[in-house]
Amino acid sequence: MNIISKLTGAALLGIGAIALTGCATGLPTQVTRYQALPAPAGQTFYVVPESGAPTLEFGQFASLVARQLEAQGYRPAGSPQAANMLVHLSYGVDQGHRIYTEDPFARSRFYDPFYRGGYDPFFGAYGRPYWSRFGYYGARSPFYYGWNDPFWYSGGYGGRIDSYVEYRSQLNMTIARKADNQPLFEGHVKARSQTDELGVLVPNLIEALFTGFPGRNGETVKITVPARKA
Repeated sequence: MNIISKLTGAALLGIGAIALTGCATGLPTQVTRYQALPAPAGQTFYVVPESGAPTLEFGQFASLVARQLEAQGYRPAGSPQAANMLVHLSYGVDQGHRIYTEDPFARSRFYDPFYRGGYDPFFGAYGRPYWSRFGYYGARSPFYYGWNDPFWYSGGYGGRIDSYVEYRSQLNMTIARKADNQPLFEGHVKARSQTDELGVLVPNLIEALFTGFPGRNGETVKITVPARKA
């Protein structure tokens, strides 16, 4: 968890978001959370792999999780032995499979997947709503599209994709009280994308998991982590 500095962790989040821009309007995710976390009161935590030994790659992602938990009010410990809570993290992506489809708005000169304001002939005066790191824009729920976002595969203005490779990725995080191994939190995120780069996907899966953290016990929500326009 201490391998990568907080500054590097912040940069990795930004890189992950920017890298999505070239292949999608956002990363659609489905997040399920079960939680019985106590309110922050000085508890300490340490992030460990679900299985196996930590790697340099794991250290990058563990540092991002640590930053998110610190923002919630929990404190990082210097070692697993010194922590009140152990955070178990795992992630992965499949080998992908080819999808054949067509963008229904490919022939429309009005279509812009990054549309933000003014009049849009398909979505009205405010354009397509989306969930942003800096706040919610639009008149609908930030979870409106999420996993079922019909525009996630768009290639951009006037773009059309007849076939593409779809990858399914997932991230799992559990938190347990170290003293008695009592489970306190279970979170599961899955996503589909046109990239299998873990350095792109995992930071965004982490961001989705911590959107509205810790969430309602047993609730599944659909969240699209938006790409940023280059």
